[in-house]
Amino acid sequence: MSIKRIEPGPRMSGAVVHGNTVYLSGQVGQGATVTEQSKSALAEVDRLLAAAGTDKSKILQTLIYLSDMSTFGEMNAVWESWVDPANTPARATSQAALATPDYKVEFTVVAAL
Repeated sequence: MSIKRIEPGPRMSGAVVHGNTVYLSGQVGQGATVTEQSKSALAEVDRLLAAAGTDKSKILQTLIYLSDMSTFGEMNAVWESWVDPANTPARATSQAALATPDYKVEFTVVAAL
């Protein structure tokens, strides 16, 4: 089975396609708030899924990491306006220390082609 790497770099690829499954690297966004970062990160999810030949209706699982769980509702407001309501994925949300203190939210996605 072939492996296709999308936007490969020295540390990681933006996405990897193996068979009929697409694995995205954790996506973080820009902005000062969880709302801004969530919108920006989910736009990157859309972009990488499109580059792989799929879209958010085919997301199988999303793992969401928040630097502060008190922002769960704020992130969910963005998520619920973005996610395909007819095709919601399996999902988990956890609190975690992210790569830098500036990051407030990170989305990791697995999707089908």
